[in-house]
Amino acid sequence: MKTRDQSQNTMMEHPKSNLRSQSSRQSGEKIDHGRWGRAWEVDWFSLASVIFLLLFAPLIVYYFVMSCDQYRCALTGPILDLYTGPSHLSDIWNRMQPINRRAVTIYTVWVTFQIILYMALPDFCHKFLPGYVGGVQEGARTPAGIINKYQINGLQAWIITHLLWLANAYYFHWFSPTIIFDNWIPLLWCANILGYAVSTFAMVKAYIFPTDAKDCKFTGNFFYNFMMGIEFNPRIGKWFDFKLFFNGRPGIIAWTLINLSYAAKQQELYGQVTNSMILVNVLQAIYVLDFFWNETWYLKTIDICHDHFGWYLGWGDCVWLPYLYTLQGLYLVYNPIQLPTAYAMGVLFLGLVGYYIFRMTNHQKDLFRRTDGNCTIWGKKPDYVECSYTSANGQRHYSKLLTSGFWGLARHFNYTGDLLGSLAYCLTCGFEHILPYFYIIYMTILLTHRCIRDEHRCSSKYGKGWGQYTIAVPYRLLPGTF
Repeated sequence: MKTRDQSQNTMMEHPKSNLRSQSSRQSGEKIDHGRWGRAWEVDWFSLASVIFLLLFAPLIVYYFVMSCDQYRCALTGPILDLYTGPSHLSDIWNRMQPINRRAVTIYTVWVTFQIILYMALPDFCHKFLPGYVGGVQEGARTPAGIINKYQINGLQAWIITHLLWLANAYYFHWFSPTIIFDNWIPLLWCANILGYAVSTFAMVKAYIFPTDAKDCKFTGNFFYNFMMGIEFNPRIGKWFDFKLFFNGRPGIIAWTLINLSYAAKQQELYGQVTNSMILVNVLQAIYVLDFFWNETWYLKTIDICHDHFGWYLGWGDCVWLPYLYTLQGLYLVYNPIQLPTAYAMGVLFLGLVGYYIFRMTNHQKDLFRRTDGNCTIWGKKPDYVECSYTSANGQRHYSKLLTSGFWGLARHFNYTGDLLGSLAYCLTCGFEHILPYFYIIYMTILLTHRCIRDEHRCSSKYGKGWGQYTIAVPYRLLPGTF
């Protein structure tokens, strides 16, 4: 699955002019056109991993949500009930709410509304918010050498959506603020339908009418193609980009609304909103707002720059992200916790420190890229390693890999900040159950794997230059340890 999903592109790419491409080819350098982007071939381990995820990822989501709905988020509850109690699998299944017309209507209206905000309302926030970059922006160069343009208006969509939500809650009363929680399981079936539908459509589209045939990769294996995707940047028309829309909306915009619905349900059930629920809402809202404030920067991350669009992103954005990234709030509805003040302040401090590291690490990289290294980081001129690579069209490009500031401490120090923030979310839930800690366990595995996957890609892309970089910055996540 995708990360929360501001996973970073560790290559810190800063393309230069292609004027040196001719001299590079004349010097006899070997040019490899296809060694970055998604894999061309599938080994047995990758195929086994793909099949495992296709089979069990939906079951994991179902099991977690069902455990909360029927066993107050006790992960062992269903298993113990089956083996020591009177229940059968059919009993657990029958107690789950089925899909219904109300849920279908809610979900259809939600997705349609986000499409309208994405397509029909050009960004105006950049015109009056200092420092915010929105409107039409260019993405990174694709493996085929293409630079796509994007309509950046996610912050605007988030603001409009949440203003309408708050206006309804306090004035119009069209629907209850608990509407998401009250229909959480029926909405799960709707999200699965959309996730599988968009993933299937993306695969069929790649065969019949791809946006750019040069940015497609076919492995010959159906399961790998379906999961990891074939098209690099599938689009409908000029502006509807599948990756940008599904990565950022509707899942991430829904994230903060889901938490608000959980808080409203806590208020309805117990007459108060606990400080733990407030912490979850505040810390995760900071992350979501950061995502949309830096949506232009997101165009340079691994999700956009390297991942193809398939089930991994399509279903992951529709189901995995909104249902598993919000587990802390869901847990606190069933298990309300009023944290001691000192403990709550410690969790808040950890979350803010994690966010500071996450944001400043990315800010340093962005500053370095924008100024071509003509800046100061931690009070001095930055150090870097210069590398080159060749895109699929045979052109030579050049990049600088930053080795100063946070990027001198570890090659993925942004992930370190991300993990600290993730841990803070989980700590809001106390220590009675393991379910809320799934998030930090998952993120640790995912980001560690992403470190290895990203570095393998960078090694293939940059060759000797990447080796020089790893000598300059020897650690991946934890300075002096890993």
